[in-house]
Amino acid sequence: MLLRIVSILLPIFAIVAIGYFYARRFKPDMGAANHLNMDVFVPALVFYALAGKPLDLGSYGPLALGALVVVLGSGLLAWPVAKLLGYQNKTFIPPMMFNNSGNIGLPLAVLAWGEAALPAAIVLFMVENTLHFSLGARWLDPHAALARLWRVPVVAAALLGLAFNLGGIQLWDPLLMSIKMLGDIAVPLMLFSLGVRLATTHLGEWKIGVAGALFCPLSGLLLAAASAWALGLDGRDREMLIVFGALPPAVLNFLFAERYRQEPDRVASIVLIGNLAALFFLPLALYLTLN
Repeated sequence: MLLRIVSILLPIFAIVAIGYFYARRFKPDMGAANHLNMDVFVPALVFYALAGKPLDLGSYGPLALGALVVVLGSGLLAWPVAKLLGYQNKTFIPPMMFNNSGNIGLPLAVLAWGEAALPAAIVLFMVENTLHFSLGARWLDPHAALARLWRVPVVAAALLGLAFNLGGIQLWDPLLMSIKMLGDIAVPLMLFSLGVRLATTHLGEWKIGVAGALFCPLSGLLLAAASAWALGLDGRDREMLIVFGALPPAVLNFLFAERYRQEPDRVASIVLIGNLAALFFLPLALYLTLN
């Protein structure tokens, strides 16, 4: 079991580590690469996963509902904790809700359960990501226009992929392969970029970082286990939801905090220490699910 867990997690953290040490030495500007990833490569990955082969999309409804419970429930549980510890709600709660379902969640699902698990991982990613770009952005900025959500390339790609799937539309195989090849770039680039971002993040507010690093996976695991039981999830879907609950805070939380000037230094510490803590919590989650 230990060897299996190591074989699942090592490729992920190895690429993150390469990005981290490369950034410490050369300090690359990942701005253009990250824009390309979010505008081209990740949407290609999402579209291919949803439209590349026939899927019983209705079977993913309980899993999507479970993810919704984990994300929103984590926010509700974090509310009194933020008040008790004296942290601003808009600083502490979003990183507890919005986890790293893209950078870590997607490759982790494929390594743990194989390529067949990618559509389910995409469902979890889309629930978290859509809530982050809608509810998360609107909370930090009450003037954020939710009507523009469909213009986010990842969301547009998901809607288009769903339309192709439900409509039974089959793309020409060479064109589909081109989209797949673009999507294959997304995950390694996300992991490398995560390492680069962690290398430029400082531990200025370590206390809030430790609090978040403990609360985020523990609340997520609790809610994932409870919702999996309540929804009757079993097998791979149950395992994936529990691992989804243990994922660390998303790097996007820092980017949003920086954009909306919501104590970005504190949020950066939450993200950094939370992702370091994933070295303990993700093996724990995999042990609980795969054992």
